[in-house]
Amino acid sequence: MRRIYESDALERDDGPFTPSENDPRSRVQTARSVDSTALSRWLVPQRVRYRAISVEISTPQTSYAGGDPIPFTITMSNALPVPVVLRTDSPVRWTWAVDGKTEASERLRYDPPAEPGQFRFDRGERKRFRRRWDGLFRVSDSEWVPAEPGDHTIGVRLNVPDAAAKGLAAETTVRIQE
Repeated sequence: MRRIYESDALERDDGPFTPSENDPRSRVQTARSVDSTALSRWLVPQRVRYRAISVEISTPQTSYAGGDPIPFTITMSNALPVPVVLRTDSPVRWTWAVDGKTEASERLRYDPPAEPGQFRFDRGERKRFRRRWDGLFRVSDSEWVPAEPGDHTIGVRLNVPDAAAKGLAAETTVRIQE
């Protein structure tokens, strides 16, 4: 191939099928990008953003033996064809709880700062998180108590004001047997 180019066998004019020298003026310039997150904040009202996000929680079974870990899956989806950004109360974007106790604990492991945060969903994005509850409630830093046999509610909520009323919370019930 090198001989062809060196022998001037091909003409180097502006013909459509002959190779030409690279002209720096003919390079394609990068298109400017638009910050879609900021654009959606300006164009999509907050109440529409809340309605666009759905939250679900599921477990593989509804009944578990005492002492068995209970896996659960949290799915959050954006139904809009544009990105959506939700303002959260803190940098902790979402939490889960068992029977109203955050992360099945009487005491929180951390104290989230009071500064607001953001939870971003791309257009049509589905976020999936997997967690596990070991069937224990934390009552102190070093003490765990097994859950009583019976029904227990595992819930998840986004960290926005009044998440349940806005449809940004979900629950499922599992039964722990003896």
